[in-house]
Amino acid sequence: MITDDLELTKIFLDNEYIIGLPTETVYGLAGNIHSEKAIKSIFELKKRPLFNPLIVHVKNKNAISTVAQNIPDIAYQLAEAFWPGPMTLILPKKSGVNELITAGKPTVAVRVPNHEKALQLLEILEYPLAAPSANPFGSISPTSAEHVHQYFGKSLPLILEGGQCTKGIESTIIGFEKDQPIVYRLGTLSLDEIESFLGVKLKQSTHSAESPEAPGMLSKHYSPRTPLMLTDSLEATIEKWPNKKIGVLTFGPQTFALHCHSHLILSENENLEEAASRLYAALHQLDGLDLDLIIAEKFPEYELGQTINDRLMRASK
Repeated sequence: MITDDLELTKIFLDNEYIIGLPTETVYGLAGNIHSEKAIKSIFELKKRPLFNPLIVHVKNKNAISTVAQNIPDIAYQLAEAFWPGPMTLILPKKSGVNELITAGKPTVAVRVPNHEKALQLLEILEYPLAAPSANPFGSISPTSAEHVHQYFGKSLPLILEGGQCTKGIESTIIGFEKDQPIVYRLGTLSLDEIESFLGVKLKQSTHSAESPEAPGMLSKHYSPRTPLMLTDSLEATIEKWPNKKIGVLTFGPQTFALHCHSHLILSENENLEEAASRLYAALHQLDGLDLDLIIAEKFPEYELGQTINDRLMRASK
């Protein structure tokens, strides 16, 4: 069921069901953080490995203290600057946070989504929501209620309609080592924005992808069923596959002499925010065309181009 009824959504969550939750980044698969039944249902429905932690969504920055403790001042400064918004903070967890949510780690991932429906829902609930992306583990993240329905059908009893996700790529994840911020996952909030606010260059985490400290760190992720290749030499790559049914994904308008079955342009004006917001929807579209191969053009390595390349590289492995 796809609905915009907040009270009905609350009833489902209060009764330990999980739901499809709209956010500005991607749709989430959400459940009451205090219900072990709901949390187990998230992992089971997604077929997500238990070593991969979940993100907790809270209604405002003051609610961080309901799930985290010993919070560094810099975390509050970042929350003040960028919440509600596509930034997740990794913080020392409180003892009452379910071990399944944190994958047994001493930290919890937390954020405030910048989406009207999500915030309205969180405001009427008496608990935060744990919500990874609403897709089978490793698949393309969903940016519409219809994407979620296509993935799960009647296995997911309710999806809260929130329209198309405006950002279209997951949140940027920031952790802390000795109270100094460190990037665990590139996301919709560009490093340039965070670094400009902090006045320092951010380090990126070197933690193993096989034992992730935060969601979205696995080396293979966000993948279509169709094999995907990322290239900075579009024509040469297309030429290697003359007998394949190929779909091409580019940043802006491109002219190439070689034949392809389908060509999707993410931004006619080469705007990185627009391209990011359309990335997953474009991959869903190409994945539905029964292609032999998707070839994606590598993006410029700055601002959100870094994030888009990160997602395409993980999708291509």
